[in-house]
Amino acid sequence: MAQLKVLVPVADDSEEIETVCITDTLVRAGAAVIVASVSGNMTVKMSRGLKIVADVLIDDCVGQEWDAIALPGGMPGAERLRDSQPLTEIIKAQAAASKITAAICASPAVVFGAHGLLPGKAVCYPAPKFKEILGDKYSDDVVVVDGHIITGTGPGTSLQFALKIVEQLYGKEKAEEVAKGMLTTLA
Repeated sequence: MAQLKVLVPVADDSEEIETVCITDTLVRAGAAVIVASVSGNMTVKMSRGLKIVADVLIDDCVGQEWDAIALPGGMPGAERLRDSQPLTEIIKAQAAASKITAAICASPAVVFGAHGLLPGKAVCYPAPKFKEILGDKYSDDVVVVDGHIITGTGPGTSLQFALKIVEQLYGKEKAEEVAKGMLTTLA
């Protein structure tokens, strides 16, 4: 089986715990993870000041096939992801192809909500302004899988969110193996 490709878009003020948990966990599972900056610069200053160097700029990712796309949250990083025209094109194509499209924290509400990508059931960071966007789709779960859309709650549940992506890509056995090696459990 060919190595699966996962896109992790980031912006200035994206949440670093979520970004690193997603990328690290998927690499441990065997995925080729590409971090793409929507900020126009390869170096991105995250929400708490950590600087991350992206692999590519988002424009380089348009038209490519992805096995999964996973958006971290963080504010106003999620707004910057939402406002990126190339990323919007990429995630809409991904969702239209029924391929894994995932978001955590503010991004399910801010990005998926703005672009009509919310499934029937979803989660987000539990702030009232985000829960309101999800409306009756909001769930109290830590991570929700609804078809090809995966949503998660926030920094403290980032490992379980990332492991759910691993489970959807590689199966439960692989997700359990990765979780065991990280001394954690599945959601």
